[in-house]
Amino acid sequence: MTDKPELKVALGKFKKRLKLYRLDDESAMGGHGFTAGRSSNIVGIKPPDGFPQEVWDELVAQGKLKAEGGGLYSLVR
Repeated sequence: MTDKPELKVALGKFKKRLKLYRLDDESAMGGHGFTAGRSSNIVGIKPPDGFPQEVWDELVAQGKLKAEGGGLYSLVR
């Protein structure tokens, strides 16, 4: 059983990592300044290391994340 603070920290780190991946995907530095003016195609990511699998399983069970298969997860909107 995982505790609530650990779930909160894990979800926060997941959101931050997803945001960074999306920003990186959007900012194709091909001479266009900071962004290419397009939105990211990234939907799911591998969760951050440092948390056991049951943390991610619990976040899926709570409906906060969706398992996309292949070890990838996405935020539920």
